[in-house]
Amino acid sequence: MEDDGKSPPDSAYGEPKKYDPNFKGPIQNRGCTDILCCILIVLGIIAYVAVGIVAWTYGDPRKVIYPTDSKGQFCGQVGTPNEKKPFLFYFNIMKCASPLVLLQFQCPTTQICVENCPDRFLTYLSVATTQQNFDYYKQFCRDGFNNFTKSPVEVLRDRDCPAMITPSKPFTRRCFPAINTQKGVVMVGNSTTFDDGRGDKQRNVTDLLEGAKKANVVLEARQVAMKIFEDYTVSWYWIVIGLIIAMVISLIFVVLLRFLAGIMVWVMIVLVIAVMGYGIFHCYMEYARLKGQSGSDVTLKDIGFQTDIRVYLHLRQTWLAFMIILCILEVIVILLLIFLRKRIMIAIALIKEASRAVGFVMSSLVFPLFTFLLVCLCIAYWAITAVFLSTSNEAVYKVFNETQCDFSGNTCNPETFNTTNVTRVCPDATCQFAFYGGETYYHKYLIVFQIYNAFMFLWLANFVIALGQVTLAGAFASYYWAFKKPDDMPAFPIFSSLGRALRYHTGSLAFGSLILAIVQMIRILLEYLDHKLKGADNKCARFLLCCLKCCFWCLEKFIKFLNRNAYIMIAIYGTNFCTSARNAFFLLMRNIIRVAVLDKVTDFLLFLGKLLVVGCVGILAFFFFSRRIQIVQDTAPTLNYYWVPILTVILGSYLIAHGFFSVYGMCVDTLFLCFLEDLERNDGSTERPYFMSGSLQKLLNKSNQTKPDK
Repeated sequence: MEDDGKSPPDSAYGEPKKYDPNFKGPIQNRGCTDILCCILIVLGIIAYVAVGIVAWTYGDPRKVIYPTDSKGQFCGQVGTPNEKKPFLFYFNIMKCASPLVLLQFQCPTTQICVENCPDRFLTYLSVATTQQNFDYYKQFCRDGFNNFTKSPVEVLRDRDCPAMITPSKPFTRRCFPAINTQKGVVMVGNSTTFDDGRGDKQRNVTDLLEGAKKANVVLEARQVAMKIFEDYTVSWYWIVIGLIIAMVISLIFVVLLRFLAGIMVWVMIVLVIAVMGYGIFHCYMEYARLKGQSGSDVTLKDIGFQTDIRVYLHLRQTWLAFMIILCILEVIVILLLIFLRKRIMIAIALIKEASRAVGFVMSSLVFPLFTFLLVCLCIAYWAITAVFLSTSNEAVYKVFNETQCDFSGNTCNPETFNTTNVTRVCPDATCQFAFYGGETYYHKYLIVFQIYNAFMFLWLANFVIALGQVTLAGAFASYYWAFKKPDDMPAFPIFSSLGRALRYHTGSLAFGSLILAIVQMIRILLEYLDHKLKGADNKCARFLLCCLKCCFWCLEKFIKFLNRNAYIMIAIYGTNFCTSARNAFFLLMRNIIRVAVLDKVTDFLLFLGKLLVVGCVGILAFFFFSRRIQIVQDTAPTLNYYWVPILTVILGSYLIAHGFFSVYGMCVDTLFLCFLEDLERNDGSTERPYFMSGSLQKLLNKSNQTKPDK
């Protein structure tokens, strides 16, 4: 009995492919497709470059690198008066604990650039009275300050100098109190109290802690980061060796999969059946053990809902329900194996054939590096453009005031601020740099440029991935449709396929990636709305948003699946995107049972392969870096955290394995579509011989009258 594996004939899924004596694999004589989308992506790239140029013209990344004083000037910037003043000093760090910091993103105190952070406790009143340490203290006052023209009260009122300075240490180019603990006591320097310089009583150092708490948390993180960096410096070559081992294991697994695929699949199937069988046995034993025990015969209906799940485990009815469910699942699995055994064998044979195809097209294992580099280029351009756009604003100054003031938060000009009536109404008000913004036409549409930057990144990244998929599909299709392998294959299948894709199908790839980018952009906007509505009480809106997120997630998965198969048809026939997507979808629907079985078997095998590679390399890395291998115990580097290189090796191994098996997965999908078309086009006669391998023909009880030399 022949296994056709097809769904019932249905005109809704199109007609099967007809025999074409001129068809010998990927069509060479083809034309350009989806030219409009090709023009769109070219125009989009030109506009993207224009946005980048504008951003690079107006942007200033120094705003991210250098701290900014109250006048909006950079600290430590070469070629400015602050060139030798790389650190930012806060007049009153305790005000940084104010809620205004969260609202205005600026500490409401005067900030100046200094050459060094203070290293001692001093107050302005003490140095102004005794003149001791005044030259040292003066460097923390505003530029041009002269104490002979003002009294100490006027100096503090006009904020020409800080009321006090405390021992500080620079962190991220900012001076923060050098807070430390000794025997659980918080101290700055060697003191637990300090003079705030305003004539008040001595204050506790913990008052400084609130203003610098976040900085100290980051400081601890920095220390951890430095230790991690040290671990990388002494273990990087061992990490590289581990990644090379992962690459070798991945390659070996791909090769061995050709011979072990059948064994691995059937062993796992047997294990699944055995595990469920043991579950049935365990449930029966628990059911029998509870017989006669007090309270075990209470029904689930009588006991109702209980938060403690362990209560249900003391009921015989619970274990009976588990046993029935497992028995049903066991029967379903066995029946599926009985009725789908042929299709599982076909899937295994195709997986073996994929290993053989990869062996003939070894350059396919290196090609993902090209795709990876292009994706990295897209990420780099997007990130750089985003930074320049976000730093292309102008300095905005606002009124800051410690007490209630009607002008607080208003925009001001520091050059003319002292001549306005704001200082008369609010004597303690100051005009300080707040943030970077602007009111020009360009600044108003910065958010639009950022959205366009994100959208073009998604479009180009998806385009690069699509280019990689269609290139691999064309190469593997040329393998399948070669009657005599490898004699009938092109000399360089990867380069031939890449050339066809770029020359003829840039528009089709742009079309498919554009659809996917739009859906992904909508998902990003939905995530943003969900973040904004987290504190809202509108349950209906939250529910609707959750449904939309779920729907668009499913839509994205479907589009990725459809695009992948459409690119295979584009690589083979050279048709436009819509035609290719329709033909691929109809072909799969005409063979829906085979599609379902092959997809799951392939996914399982690829997951198993990744797990095997990561597990082997991860275990080896653990025993090596934790010095548990006696032979190389002295060779292993001394580390602060041995989990740092281990996790790096595991993550790198997964990425390497994913790269290898993504090629393998694309190969299986391509060969599967070619296999389905082979069944529809040919019948095994001398005029219409099958192109499939002999093992597949044997499984399907088919054969060529004149067997090709494969």
